[in-house]
Parts: sequence; C-alpha cells; structure tokens
Amino acid sequence: MIGIVDYNMGNLASVKNAFDKIGAKAEIVKDADKLKNYDKLLFPGVGAFGDAMEHLKETNLDKAIREFVKSGKYVLGICLGMQLLFESSEEFGRHKGLGLIKGRVVRFKNIEKTHKIPHMGWNKMFFTKKAPLFKGLNNPYLYFVHSYHVVCDDEFVIGKTIYGYEFVSAVNKDNLFGFQPHPEKSHNAGLRVLENFINL
Repeated sequence: MIGIVDYNMGNLASVKNAFDKIGAKAEIVKDADKLKNYDKLLFPGVGAFGDAMEHLKETNLDKAIREFVKSGKYVLGICLGMQLLFESSEEFGRHKGLGLIKGRVVRFKNIEKTHKIPHMGWNKMFFTKKAPLFKGLNNPYLYFVHSYHVVCDDEFVIGKTIYGYEFVSAVNKDNLFGFQPHPEKSHNAGLRVLENFINL
C-alpha cells in the first residue's frame, strides 16, 4: 500500500487517480502516526516551500517522513515534494528543508529575457545514470510546472533537463527518489515512472 502524503500542498486527487489507473493501491494520508503503516510513500506538492515546511512541522509530518526514510522504505518526492527533501530553499526568503539530501533549491536565473518563468509544459528528461524508475523509458518528455530547481552534487543526480540551461530534474539517494516533473500529468511515460516506483 502506498501512502500519498497530504500536507495541504499537493494535487492529491490527480496523483491518486494515476495510481488507480495503473491498478495500484494508494491512500491519501495526513496523520503523521499512520505513515509507518505504508509500504512506500509518495510526497507530492504544488505551492510555496516555506508554507509547506511550516505545515509539516506543525503536524509532525516532518519527523514522521524522516523516520520513514530511516526505515529503508522507498519514498518518491514530486515537484515541491522533491525540493523539500533538500537542505534549504531561497523561495520567498531562506527556508530550511527536511535535509534528507545535501543541496539547495534556487530560482531559475538570468533566463527571463528568453524563457518564461515558471517553466511550464512538456520537456525532455535526459537520464544521467541508470535508475529503477527509468525502466522501459528512454529520455522521455514529461510535464513540468516550476520556477525553482535543485542544485546538488552529481552523486545524487539521475536526470537532467534543459530550460535556458541544464538543471537537475531527477535525484536518487539510497531509498529516496525525487522527480521535478509531474508523472501524474505526463501520460504514459509518467504512469510508467509510477509503475516502476510501485515495483521497487
């Protein structure tokens, strides 16, 4: 059973619908004490980094997510959910993240004259390493909606995308995976990512 973490920041219905479409058992969960009951966690998100972290702390979901990661079970963070896995963000000030992966979240810089921000729409992800989430895929087009992106060491990077310049669009550290695009909005390629996640 997959737990979809509800922290008032996700497009939860579309994520749940995507799992339903591939026949996977998934539930939306907001109670920190119940996270440990799930086999895997999906950590979605649309919204502001600082507000998200504040809600996670108020509900003790931050501690519950850290404990879940320590258990060795798999976690997939999507969009804001991926960014929150890192140490900090510069979105509307300076905010601490969950600190599960070394790195920071920054705004797209010096591309406003040629590119619209947010980066919105279909774009290609180039795989930089083999990863179980990529099984059956070859540098697919996926759906993005974001104004900020992750900066981290190459050891964690498994996918990159070009928008004005090259940025990190997928990461992996042990049992933690992060995906900047939205698989639940990325048609067949995105559903394949979610299928690969449930088969880990």
